[in-house]
Amino acid sequence: MRISTKGRFAVTAMIDIALRDKFGPVPLSEIGSRHQISLSYLEQIFSLLRHCGLVNSSRGPGGGYALSRSMQGITVADIIHAVENEPSTTKQQDVEKAHDMAQDLWEAMNTNLVDFMRSVTLMSLVLEQLAKGVKIEQRTSANSGVFKKPAQQPVRSNVPNSVFALGKSILAGS
Repeated sequence: MRISTKGRFAVTAMIDIALRDKFGPVPLSEIGSRHQISLSYLEQIFSLLRHCGLVNSSRGPGGGYALSRSMQGITVADIIHAVENEPSTTKQQDVEKAHDMAQDLWEAMNTNLVDFMRSVTLMSLVLEQLAKGVKIEQRTSANSGVFKKPAQQPVRSNVPNSVFALGKSILAGS
């Protein structure tokens, strides 16, 4: 099993989404800015995660990505397997493996790693982050576009409303 930066970023992004699950879909741009991951890289990762059925996407204002199943039902192994492309073996690699005297060791280590990743759920990672005191900020309203009603500015009553009122205020002050 190979775990690259793509796998690490995928796990980080899935924890981010799970932490904000109750607030609705999370835009990739927010995940990218929180964790310094480029938007194009996140798009590649989330395409793979969506293809494997780990996340759902929604478009439009308030859109983004959300978990497609419960946090308890998603393991680190699911996330890693979704984004990591296992290299295809060739006959030459098979011959090299047959001659590798430590092959049993590497296979046992790989099995233990996969078993460990299957035992760690997204829920346990979220609970760990909350125990560390991670603060989750609520997103701003999704209605922040063209359709949002502008805020009313209060009328300032102590300002002169005409030239005559201005003159009176100047004469009263002298």
